[in-house]
Amino acid sequence: MPLKKFKPYTPSSRYKELPDFAEITKTTPEKSLCRPIKKSGGRNNQGRITCRHRGGGHKRKYRLVDFKRTKRDVVAKVESIEYDPNRSARIALLRYEDGVKAYIIAPVGLEVGAKVESGESVQPDVGNAMPLSRVPIGSDIHNVELVPGKGACIARSAGGHATLANCEGKYALVKLPSGEIRRINAACYCTIGRVGNITHGDVVSGKAGRTRWLGIRPTVRGMCMNPVDHPNGGGEGKSKSGGGRQHLKSPWGHVKGQKTRKKYKTSNKFIVQRRKTRNDNAR
Repeated sequence: MPLKKFKPYTPSSRYKELPDFAEITKTTPEKSLCRPIKKSGGRNNQGRITCRHRGGGHKRKYRLVDFKRTKRDVVAKVESIEYDPNRSARIALLRYEDGVKAYIIAPVGLEVGAKVESGESVQPDVGNAMPLSRVPIGSDIHNVELVPGKGACIARSAGGHATLANCEGKYALVKLPSGEIRRINAACYCTIGRVGNITHGDVVSGKAGRTRWLGIRPTVRGMCMNPVDHPNGGGEGKSKSGGGRQHLKSPWGHVKGQKTRKKYKTSNKFIVQRRKTRNDNAR
C-alpha cells in the first residue's frame, strides 16, 4: 500500500502524499451493514461544546464491524476490501457459508477469495480469530479483547499490532502497541496478523481543506491569544503568558503535563510493565 506523490503544480500538491488505494476492490459499501451517523459538532445534549475543534466534514455512514467474531467454526470467504471513512484501517467484507455477511478489520496479507474462520480449533492463519490460549507464542495479533465476549478494543488502528509474549495459567501476557505488557484473560479472542494500511502515518494532506473534510476545525495556540481568552495569552512578543515563564495550561486553567491515570485503579494489578515514556528513556 504505497503512497503516491504529486507534481508541484500548486502549493497544495507540492508536499502532498496520499494513499493510492490499490488494495481497494469495491467502492460502494454493503447497504445492509451501514447505519446513519448524527454529527454532534463536539456538543453535548445541552448544546455546549465539550470537545473543541470538531465540526463540518463530509457526510458519512457507519459500517457495522464485527469485533466479537461470534460466528464460530463457520468458514467465511473474503468478498472485497473496502475503504472505511470512520477509521484508519481498511475493512474486509465476509460472506459466510450460510449467506450471512459481516465486516472485519482487514489485516496485512488478507486478499479477496481467502477463507477465514473463528473458533478454538482453527489454524493460526492471517484473519482467523481464536482465544489467546490457542495462539502460538510470539505471534502478531490485533483486535484483542480485554473482557471475554465484550468485543475487541485493542490494536484496531492502521498498522497496529500486539504480540503474545507468554501464557501463565488462565492469563496471557500481551505486549501492547504502546510497549506496555499486560495480563489478559486467556479466554479473550484475538485475530492473527497485523492491521493493514501500514503507511497511514506517512500521509501528508497537503492543505488545510483536506483536514476540514475530516471534520477537524482549526486549532489556535493559547500563546497567540490575549490574556482574556487564554491563561497562556498576552505578553510583549513571544512569551509565556504575560511575559513570564509559566506552566502550560488549558483554556480553563488546568496545568498540563501531569499524570491523568488514577493512582489506585482496579486494573493496575493486570499491568506487568508500564509503557516506555519520555522520562524513562532519559534515565
